[in-house]
Amino acid sequence: MTDTPRLEADLDLITRIIPHRYPFLLVDKVRDVVAGESCVGIKNVTYNEPHFTGHFPGMPVMPGVLIVEAMAQTAGVLVGLTMDLVDKNARVFFMGVDSTKFRRKVVPGDVLELHVKALRGGGRVWKFEGVAKVDGEVACESTFTAMFDVPKG
Repeated sequence: MTDTPRLEADLDLITRIIPHRYPFLLVDKVRDVVAGESCVGIKNVTYNEPHFTGHFPGMPVMPGVLIVEAMAQTAGVLVGLTMDLVDKNARVFFMGVDSTKFRRKVVPGDVLELHVKALRGGGRVWKFEGVAKVDGEVACESTFTAMFDVPKG
């Protein structure tokens, strides 16, 4: 754990923690970080994202799998800040996605808030509960597990 807790992560810090890049980086900012416990990711949904050309023409809807991925990326930032993985080239891998429910569409112009809570962790394998919201309304709920791998050397 870091000596000085960080309460938020901007885009520069996010990219120093998780390996994702455009067009697959789905988190713009992380705030309200409580190391080892929880945080809130922010995803500004814009029309020019590549998935909207085919999902769906004339009615752009953010794919549900990308909402879950955005929650997982937010969780990756939480673990990175908790375990001091900044600039360590850590890799994050899904191990399981459970109990996922979609409650509303997410469309361009929405600001997606990704509320992530650690249920179990501290080592390589962590389990999380995520709730994605738009304007306070639940868009998606999911429980997921991820493994964090840090290359040696």
